[in-house]
Formats: sequence, structure tokens, C-alpha cells
Amino acid sequence: MPATEPSVKLVAIDDTPQSLELIATALEQPGLKIFTTSDPEEGLDIVFEQHPQIVIVDLMMPKMGGIEVLERIVDFDPAIEVVLITAHYSSESAVEAIQKGASDYLNKPVPIAVLRSKIEKLAEDARRRQRALQIDSELAESTKFHGMVGRSPLMWDLYARIKRVARHYRSALITGPTGTGKELVAKALHELSPASSGRFVVCNCSALVETLFESELFGHVRGAFTGATQDKMGLFEFAHGGTLFLDEIGDMPLGTQSKLLRILQNQEVQRVGSLTSRVVDVRVVAATNRDLKQMIGDKTFRDDLYYRLAMVEFCTPGLAERKEDLPLLERHFIRKFAAEFQKDIAGLSHRAQILLARYAWPGNVRELENAIGNACMMAFGDTIDVQDLPESLRAPHAPDTPPELTLAAVAHGEMSLDGRERQSLIDALDRSGGNQSQAARLLRITRDRMRYKMAKYDLK
Repeated sequence: MPATEPSVKLVAIDDTPQSLELIATALEQPGLKIFTTSDPEEGLDIVFEQHPQIVIVDLMMPKMGGIEVLERIVDFDPAIEVVLITAHYSSESAVEAIQKGASDYLNKPVPIAVLRSKIEKLAEDARRRQRALQIDSELAESTKFHGMVGRSPLMWDLYARIKRVARHYRSALITGPTGTGKELVAKALHELSPASSGRFVVCNCSALVETLFESELFGHVRGAFTGATQDKMGLFEFAHGGTLFLDEIGDMPLGTQSKLLRILQNQEVQRVGSLTSRVVDVRVVAATNRDLKQMIGDKTFRDDLYYRLAMVEFCTPGLAERKEDLPLLERHFIRKFAAEFQKDIAGLSHRAQILLARYAWPGNVRELENAIGNACMMAFGDTIDVQDLPESLRAPHAPDTPPELTLAAVAHGEMSLDGRERQSLIDALDRSGGNQSQAARLLRITRDRMRYKMAKYDLK
């Protein structure tokens, strides 16, 4: 591993210069970048700015004790390995340190061989995590299938069925819960079919007024009804040579369903008010999150249309059924939003990963995408932590944090990004009683960065 490109960072905080010199000399090795300081406040700033994998902290220091430093580091990122060292060993302080998240507790003077051994093991563990993160990133790319991400058996089976069917289908039905990517399946079918050079046209049936259904789908001629001042091409004609995706097919009126069935059978469309038919070459993919068989029993959906569409049926699994895909999807969306927001975000903290893994995801992949988008917007550093996640996910688990703005609020213009950042600074300063150092720690930025932001927004 090239020494010029260290992949592991270590911060040593000790008020004794001799101890710092010993640590820096004993642990010097390729691939390990070491920062040292005798000031605990400065040490925390280095931790927040550099985001190291390992921190060595003296237990007894005049400005701030090692336990307090430990607590602040664990609050910042519990994945950081913190090793406490002390010349005043006691079993009580050792137990307290371990309970509060320390990786180890060593008694001074620490034998150089022991120190090297423990740090080398922690550094190798950190490198292993980095390699795993890189592999996840590569897998997220390699397991993409026409916009879908997943390597679970359910997804592999879905990919295989799409590839087998795409060249031959004329109509297909996609079922599954909301937010599972039914439109992505429809696009994959289109892109792999002989109609891929044609248009992929989307019709959201739930958004159409019942009286306009037939005009929108089949078109109309001038004078066909009040307001029809000119001929209009319908979506079937517009999609000629391509694919028409009928989303939320369960919301289609019964009268329109019968006409859709005739088009599927004859490949001919008749504009509203016209006496002649036009031949169309269109593949039709329908999707719904409703139980069409139950609707057939309730006489709200035609059984003959269902069987015509369901000659080829795909079911998109909910996220709860393929939790093994969660890390890949997280990485995929982090990369997407980091690029969109122009932020350097490496990944999730361990406790944020645990929180997301425990969540039920009733909104499936779409809900996960929105949650990661929100977190990428809120994150100040390069790692998404629990407090960056939406309130709906973190409320039962996270400590009290400054009020945060949701992705939807920014998207709808309720507050600009600059406005959100300024308000976060004000909230942190209020909570810390105006202490800039404490406010910077709440926001997980350096004091210099805090002063720059205060000047930028004219905060005194």
C-alpha cells in the first residue's frame, strides 16, 4: 500500500509530549497517517475534520478528561475505534470506558510491541471495512439491471424472467406494492424488446379524469364532443412502434377496459367520434398495486382483460422481502445524491446502517430513496449518521438534535439550502449558549469552519 496514499487515519490525544512522540514513532508505517495533539479540544476538531478510523486518548488530561472525549467521539461516529491509555489504572474506569464505547483500555507505560499489535489489528479491521465498502460500491454497479439494483434471489429471478420474455411479449402485467419499481420493470421490457427503438410512453391511469380516458388513450376527431376543436392523436397512436405503459390500470373505468381489450386483440384503435380504425403496433405493459382478482370478484375489473394482460405477469418484491439488497441500494442512492448535491459523502455510520436495517420500509425502495436523499442533503461531514436521517426513521432512536428540514420542504421551495444551513447554525449556537466550539461539535464541523459559516451568514 503506497505510503503517499494512506487509507487509515489515527489521531493521538495526550497532554504529555513524550507520549505523543512515542506513539508517532512506534506506530509509523506505510498506509497509516498519524495526527497528534496535546489539546483535547483541538483533538476533537481534528477528529471531526479528518474522520479517522482510530483515536488514542489519554484518560487524565487537565482541560478535558478522556471519558468526555470518548463520549463526544462515539456521539460523532461510533464506528471510530477509541483506545484509552492511562497511568492511573482502575477497574472502575476501565469498565466505564468499555461500557461507553472504548475499543480497549491500556495501562501506561504501554509496551511498544503491545501498542503496535493492537493498532495494527485495528488498522487492518479498518482497511477490511474500506475494502468491503468498495466492493459494495462495485457490486452496486455490477448488479444494476436497466436501472434496478439488487442481487437477492428474488431480483435475479425477476431479471431472468424479463430477459426471457422481452423479445416475445405483446402485453404484460406487473403487480407489486407501491414503490417497488414497477415502471423500471416496464422500461426493461421495452429496452430489451424489438420495440426498443420506438417510444416508451407512460399513462398514469389514476391521474386521468374518467370522462377524458378514451380521448387521452385513443384520441378524438374535431367536433366529437364539446371542446374538441381539432383532431387529437391518442397515446396508442403516439406509441406506435414502441411501448405504452399503463400505470395503475386498476383505476381504469369499465367502459374503457372493454375498448382496451379490443385494441389488444385487434391492434386497431378508433378515435372518439371517428367511424374508421387505425392499425397500431404497440406493446402494452400494465401495472397495479391493487388486487385485480379481488376487483374481478367485485365486478370492477374485467376478467377477460386481466387474463389477456396476465399472459405474462411479473411481481415486484417489497424491500422487506429482499433486505439483503439494502446495502447495495443505500450505496446506489448515496452516490446518486452525493453527485446531485455536489457533496463528498463516503457512506453511512454503523449505527445509521443498523437503524435502516431495522426499519420495515412500508414505502419500499421509493421511501429508501427519499430517506437517503434527505440524509445526503442534511449531512455536514462525509458520513451519514442517525441525526441526518428523516425524523420518521430516527425519532425513537436518536438523541435530541437541532430542527431539520425534510427533502420535500427544500424540493417545494419552503426554504433554500442556504436558509436551511443558516437556521442549523442558529439552532446549534442557541443550544450551546453561544459557545462556538460547542456549536461546531454539535454540527460536526471544525471551529474554523464554524467561524467561516458565521461570517458568511452575518451571525454574531
